[in-house]
Amino acid sequence: MTPTKKGTFVRKAKDITIGGTLTLALLTGAITLQSCGNNSEERQYETREETTFGKGVRTYITETSPGEFKITDEVSVAADSAQAIVRYYDGHRDTLTAQAAKALIDKEVINNQQYHAGHSGLGSALLWGGMGYFLANSLNNRRYQQYQTQYGDQQRSRFYTNPAVFSRSNNVRQEVQSSRRTQTVRTSRPSGGRSGFFGGSRSRSYGG
Repeated sequence: MTPTKKGTFVRKAKDITIGGTLTLALLTGAITLQSCGNNSEERQYETREETTFGKGVRTYITETSPGEFKITDEVSVAADSAQAIVRYYDGHRDTLTAQAAKALIDKEVINNQQYHAGHSGLGSALLWGGMGYFLANSLNNRRYQQYQTQYGDQQRSRFYTNPAVFSRSNNVRQEVQSSRRTQTVRTSRPSGGRSGFFGGSRSRSYGG
């Protein structure tokens, strides 16, 4: 048996103690850094207003003479059922979705920027009728809103077949406006702007 010096044993014990302490310190430090990293992550918040409508408009339009269209009736419907039903001079009918109606209105506005109020085409009837009102508000379309308010009821009423239909359309507009709902949406995201599986945003809605 080889004798062991007392000093050697003490040094080995001391080395073991220092090594264990260092390992524990490194582990503790790693855990602490990880914990601090998770807790100190700052988040940024953005808020925006969202407006929706529960009611839309179904507009009935008739081509009374070639190229001239009049609104014969309007009723309120669910917003996702908004449409225009058009009866043409030759007798055939067509159903336009809100998207198709918007495309025709946009074409009318682009082609007749100076004289849009003087035209009696299908695009003008859609713009000045209940469909145009619904699209102007539900899409927050400032151009449509400007056209809607630029002229008075006398100008708008000429797109309707008679005063009774025009009066009924005003009631439909009030129903659409009464179905308006505004809510504040709050979106959070990490300050670093990470995206992907771990950097997605969260939204919360608050009734307005």
